[in-house]
Amino acid sequence: MQSQPKKCPAAFYQSPNGSEPVREWLQTFPKTDRTVLGKDIATVEYGWPIGMPVCKFLGAGLWEIRSSLPSKREARVIFCVVKERIILLHGFIKKTQKTPAKELKLAASRKKEIEA
Repeated sequence: MQSQPKKCPAAFYQSPNGSEPVREWLQTFPKTDRTVLGKDIATVEYGWPIGMPVCKFLGAGLWEIRSSLPSKREARVIFCVVKERIILLHGFIKKTQKTPAKELKLAASRKKEIEA
């Protein structure tokens, strides 16, 4: 049986110095949390475009992948879509109902950088 191709493969944002902040952030989690995050990212890759509850539009070309982790935390990965690729821009643990402005601002600046 042949597997279904990814509709919109994911890639990590790479900073000018070559680091990949989202990949580094993901590696700080225990394996059980990383597994959930990986499955949620894959759900978006294979199902794009996809909506709630896994994915939510934030405006200005930014989306978030919403993950409820086994460690009882809520994680968010903010991404944009460029040339049929999901670019994972920023990840954080959600502590408030509304996405903090500083998290959106960082993701927006990274989006701007890759579009330049």
